[in-house]
Amino acid sequence: MLSVLALVVGLAIGSFLNVVIHRLPRMMERDWQAQCAELRGEPVPQKERYNLVVPRSACPHCGHRIGALENIPVLSYLMLRGRCSGCGARISLRYPVVELLTGVATAYAAWRYGLSWAGLGAMVFLWAMIALTFIDADTQLLPDAITLPLLWLGLLLNLNGTFVDLHSAVIGAVSGYLVLWSVYWLFKLATGKEGMGFGDFKLLAAIGAWLGWKMLPLVILLSSLVGAAVGIVLIVLAKRGREVPMPFGPYLAAAGVIALFWGETLVSRYLDVLY
Repeated sequence: MLSVLALVVGLAIGSFLNVVIHRLPRMMERDWQAQCAELRGEPVPQKERYNLVVPRSACPHCGHRIGALENIPVLSYLMLRGRCSGCGARISLRYPVVELLTGVATAYAAWRYGLSWAGLGAMVFLWAMIALTFIDADTQLLPDAITLPLLWLGLLLNLNGTFVDLHSAVIGAVSGYLVLWSVYWLFKLATGKEGMGFGDFKLLAAIGAWLGWKMLPLVILLSSLVGAAVGIVLIVLAKRGREVPMPFGPYLAAAGVIALFWGETLVSRYLDVLY
């Protein structure tokens, strides 16, 4: 029953994550434009309120306001047959995918940890990873509004050793940031180019704060392997140029989720094979 309830809650959270994924980068862009205007000594343009709540969700093609019956996770997409009821424009498949992914992941966290701080923490971790994955895939941005609170929340949860002891969590946060920071500067000194963004440092620091420093090698290895494999496929099959930047955040996020649920099992099996 807890897993079923978590599935329903997760579907609703997934619907909200679709709003976060779409609007948060645009909110950041509006803030940057206002800051740039202020630095140039220009009057800051007054725009309509735009945040995660206002304005109401609407079709980007015709402006049709989405009603309550059109906003039921997954079911509304199926009933509308993937099209806007106002103009018939196709609705992106991403919306039900994010909702379903969030629902299933939330249900699994509830089944795995039960009604506990670890269960609630795992849900929040999953929601953040899903939002960051799709935002980074779209914009190559990992917003501080998600990564930094996630880092501090991980440390707070581990005050009582929810996932790891506080000592491991603090070292994990520091090590996670410094590892990719070092890679960034080594690559830049060697090539004169930036190999990754600062958001990647903060994301790995947050993962380290949640899972501890011992999981960082596994997270880095998994994310690098998956990222390399996907990059090769895109270059070979999609004819994507090597100079086209590829976001690293989705692979870090996926590796973090794997480490959260199955990290200890993977590490112990690797050590058994090795020794």
